[in-house]
Amino acid sequence: MPQKKRGIHELYSDDPIAADELVWGRKSDPLTRRGFLTKGGLAAMSAAVGATIPFAHLMPGGLIPAALAQSDQPFVIPGKEGLIVLNDRPINAETPAHLLDDRVTPGKYLFVRNNGREPSMPSIDPASWALEVGGESAERTASFSIDELKETFRHYTYQLQIECGGNGRSEFVPPAAGNQWSVGAVGCPQWTGVRLRDVLEHVGIKDDAVYVAYYGADAHASGDPNKVPISRGVPLAKALEKESLIAWAMNDEDIPHLNGYPLRLVCASWHQAKLEKTEVEFPESGYYEVWARATDSEGRAQPMVLPGWNPKGYLNNACHRIAVQVA
Repeated sequence: MPQKKRGIHELYSDDPIAADELVWGRKSDPLTRRGFLTKGGLAAMSAAVGATIPFAHLMPGGLIPAALAQSDQPFVIPGKEGLIVLNDRPINAETPAHLLDDRVTPGKYLFVRNNGREPSMPSIDPASWALEVGGESAERTASFSIDELKETFRHYTYQLQIECGGNGRSEFVPPAAGNQWSVGAVGCPQWTGVRLRDVLEHVGIKDDAVYVAYYGADAHASGDPNKVPISRGVPLAKALEKESLIAWAMNDEDIPHLNGYPLRLVCASWHQAKLEKTEVEFPESGYYEVWARATDSEGRAQPMVLPGWNPKGYLNNACHRIAVQVA
C-alpha cells in the first residue's frame, strides 16, 4: 500500500516537535525551545528556503521557516468549514457571523478555543480513555471509562450555548491583548452526556467543598511536558446545576476533535456572561436591527444612546447592533 503524502502544514499542525525531527532532523531543547540542526538538516533547510541560514542556531524549534509558511492556500482545520483562524499555536478560530444562523450550531461551524495544545487524534483511544474524580473534598477517588459513564449514569441531552469570555475583544477601546475575537466565539450545539452532579454525588461530596477544578489532556501551550497545563473550574453550585454535563456527543455524533473529543465538560453560560439563546420573530419582510445590550445583576441596562457613551464598549460591554434583512 503506498504511503499517504502529507504536507508540511499538516505535519506541523499534528506535532511540531516531531515534524521538526522528521523533516529537518532538528531536535529541540524542551526548556529553551531552541532547535539544534545537524549539518545534513541545516543543508536541507537551506536548500528549501533557497539561501544559507546564518543564525540557524538561534531558530526556535517547532516552527516552519517563515518562507515556507507563507502560502496562498488557506490554513485548513480538519472537520471545520469557513472558520477564521486567529492563531495556530494553539489553534483558535472563530465562526463568521453569517454562519451562525442555524437553530442548532453544526459541528463544522462551531468555533475552536484552546489554551493549550490538544492531543493528536492518533493518540486518542476512546476505549481506554479514563475520567478520574477525586480531591481533598471528595469522599473517595473513582475512575470511569466512557463506557462505564454511559452504563452507570442516566443520559441527558440539552442544547447549550458556549462562548469564549474574550468574544468581542476586537471591539475593546483601549485595545486588549489576546486573540482578537469579533463576534464568532459562540455556538449553541446539542450535547449528550451525564450530569456532572450525578458523578460528583456518586463519588461523595464533603461539606467543605466549594469549587470543582479540572484538567484535560491538553499539553501546556509551550509544548514543555514539565509545565502544568491551564486548569479552570466552576463553583460547586454551578457544577451541581442540572445542565452541567460530562458530554461524549454533540449533535448526536462524536464531539469534534478540536472541541473536546472524546469527552468534555460543558457548563453553559459560564463565566459571568449569563447569555441565553433567544429566538426573534419578524412580522414581515424588510430591514431590521437587533440591538443587544448588557444588563447587570441589579437589572440595570446600559443605555442605547447617550452622549459620551463609548459606542465600542469597554471590558466586553459593547452594545451590539445586528443588521437583519428578512426576505
